Amino acid sequence: MHPSGFRDSLSELFERKTEIEGNFISLEKKSQSLNQQQTNDAFSDKWSSYVESEEKERLYQFQREWYLTLYGFACEDELREHLSGCQTIFDAGCGLGYKAAWLAELAPHALVIGMDFSTAAKQSAETYSSLSNLFFVQGDIADTGFHGGVFDYVNCDQVIMHTENPEATFAELARISRKPKGEIACYFYAKKALPRELLDDHFRTACSELSREELWELSEQLTELGRRLGELNITIDSPDIPALGIKGGKQDIQRFIYWNFLKCFWNGELGKETSIVTNYDWYSPSNARRFSEDEIHVLAEKHNLKETYFHVEEACYSGRFAIS
Repeated sequence: MHPSGFRDSLSELFERKTEIEGNFISLEKKSQSLNQQQTNDAFSDKWSSYVESEEKERLYQFQREWYLTLYGFACEDELREHLSGCQTIFDAGCGLGYKAAWLAELAPHALVIGMDFSTAAKQSAETYSSLSNLFFVQGDIADTGFHGGVFDYVNCDQVIMHTENPEATFAELARISRKPKGEIACYFYAKKALPRELLDDHFRTACSELSREELWELSEQLTELGRRLGELNITIDSPDIPALGIKGGKQDIQRFIYWNFLKCFWNGELGKETSIVTNYDWYSPSNARRFSEDEIHVLAEKHNLKETYFHVEEACYSGRFAIS
């Protein structure tokens, strides 16, 4: 399709007239919810601090490979084939836009739109201006402003839990998906062991009182803790403690503490900056909802969605949900 064709198609998706500046649309910059606005500000801060990182390409490649696992694609070519019949693709909560760009490259025939409530949407538009089928919107994925039933594939990867009301956000994603045969790919934080959940909730409250500088300092300290624990190279054989949700078995002590008590992320392959940003990502946003597996199945059933693929990890649940 000619670039002007993508632009015309984009205009037709919105319920009201919108002004397109190059490959960017600004719908909404501020949330009326204090928690959501704090979360938006946290991610604006996160992405602006990371955009120039020399480690980001390693993270991007890791995330692309993990995406295939999370959503049931054996390889990139299988995802490309899956998208071949899609005319419209929506990346809900696109961050720095690298996944939206990846989808646009895999489906050059399709109109791809990335939306984020943070200032990263504008940065993404500048970074990927060369892709004629890709546009970015600064706006609320819980209230997109799109007509109903307009997207063939909706991607909401590692985002929905950071919205004020994830159930309402999921309902919005279902509303804008094409009926029938539209599909939503969505990732949910999993609930952890009870001590970790209680401490996470405490941190969420306590961190709201910290300054930006203090949050970054905390994230660095937790990263260093994770590194030191990992370097101990100690394996612990824990008993099952069902009342606390602690799973028994042999486990590296850093991972045992991480899953059951305290998030102190460290990944030497991804790098120190990426590890710090990952810890900041967890402790800085006010909104960070966790789910049980049953809650997700109930949510899909409520919207009459068929689970075409469902994936379980300790950290998360992810799946593809088809519109009936």
